[in-house]
Amino acid sequence: MMYVRALPTTDVNRNTEWFTYPGVWTTYILILFFSWLLVLSIFNCSPGMAWTIVHLAHFAVTYHLFHWKKGTPFGDDQGIYNRLTWWEQIDNGKQLTRNRKFLTLVPVVLYLIASHTTDYQNPMLFLNTLAVFIMVVAKFPHMHKVLDSIAHDRLSESHAVSEHPCCIYNGGCKVPAHAQGSHLWNQCRPVKSTK
Repeated sequence: MMYVRALPTTDVNRNTEWFTYPGVWTTYILILFFSWLLVLSIFNCSPGMAWTIVHLAHFAVTYHLFHWKKGTPFGDDQGIYNRLTWWEQIDNGKQLTRNRKFLTLVPVVLYLIASHTTDYQNPMLFLNTLAVFIMVVAKFPHMHKVLDSIAHDRLSESHAVSEHPCCIYNGGCKVPAHAQGSHLWNQCRPVKSTK
């Protein structure tokens, strides 16, 4: 079996700790394989088309969940992960770990399988290439917190930022430093620009 011994993290993030459990990689691969079998049997299509559908579905789901959606579904973290995507949270933000390498390799292997089994014909080749390009670029270490900085730049252009030491700037909101935590959304009010 493909079990990997992962070192326990010092900061336990319930949103990402499940990926350190033994057998997760094997389960992930089996889910992809059984998804291919399911697509193959339901749509009664060629194996290459089924791999393309699985690859594109994998792209859509993992891009949204890993690289777009921020925060955690748990309230006990007191909002410390609210500005981070799942990819930025995994392995406490350390780059080029075994988990990150595995999650980068999966879309590349799916791309190779889907492209080869469709005989590198368009439009499947174009769609598969576009999906793998977006997924791999989103996983680059240089893309860490890029969406956050883009959003911050847009918000700072439209909202005045307080320089007062007792306040922090948090996503377009002027929030007293003592008001940080899971109740942040109750305290958060946009500040109008004085331009």
